[in-house]
Amino acid sequence: MSDNENAANPIEQEENTTAAESAETGNTTGQGEQDHLMLLEDARAKADEHWNLYLRTQAELENLRRRAERDVQNAHKFGLEKFVNELLPVMDSMELGMDAANAEDEAVAPLLEGMGLTLKMFQSVLEKMGVTAVNPQNEAFNPEFHQAMSMQETADAEPNTVLAVMQKGYVLNERLVRPAMVVVSKAPVA
Repeated sequence: MSDNENAANPIEQEENTTAAESAETGNTTGQGEQDHLMLLEDARAKADEHWNLYLRTQAELENLRRRAERDVQNAHKFGLEKFVNELLPVMDSMELGMDAANAEDEAVAPLLEGMGLTLKMFQSVLEKMGVTAVNPQNEAFNPEFHQAMSMQETADAEPNTVLAVMQKGYVLNERLVRPAMVVVSKAPVA
């Protein structure tokens, strides 16, 4: 080999080395892009996971808020239920007393009138609190609001009709506090 050939060879060698490095760098750059893409995919997956967690948490919070509102409304609506239950026997006693009194007796008439006015005021107060009487005389028997005490055969009424109310029932804001105790008709045996 001549000196010129030797001089050209290092240049070729250097070009070859540079090309090899470039190819290696290209591979490295391709590998780096893949790593970045994988990191990006991981970041997107985590972002989606966190977004879904955020949406679920938002939904749970909304449900919790609605449940708390409903509980507060029910507490306001039905907080008096126990108190109303304690007052109903007083109402029953006053009504029984009115029914038992002899209105034709002149000595009892003023007392009966006063008791009637008191009972009317008492009923008015209960109505203001959302209490309504259930008095199903001659209505169809409804097991949601009536409690059958006995059944009586009769041809004068349709079967399952309330013939008599033994004790009135009451509802508080459309929730049953006490069912009406009733006598129900049934078809006579032929």
